Amino acid sequence: MTSNTPDNPDSQQSATKAVDVDVNIVPVELYKILKFEGLVGSGAEAKSVVADGLVRVNGVVETRKRKKIVADDVIEFAGQRMRIVFAGADA
Repeated sequence: MTSNTPDNPDSQQSATKAVDVDVNIVPVELYKILKFEGLVGSGAEAKSVVADGLVRVNGVVETRKRKKIVADDVIEFAGQRMRIVFAGADA
């Protein structure tokens, strides 16, 4: 993914492009994705940003920390977009 910097003319476009996140088990709780993808420093912080309404799932603000996320869901937080992809047990 291209970094979102002032000298990067593609910064606006790259901010809207979703990055695929492979998961081996679905569903997975929303806060765990934020934590394991390194978007927050801890599980407690992940739960807090969700509860504060700073996370969107499929374009809708989500405040349930344990919201079950499944394949093809799109999560948006802190300028990042992630599309959940089920990698399956063989991945």
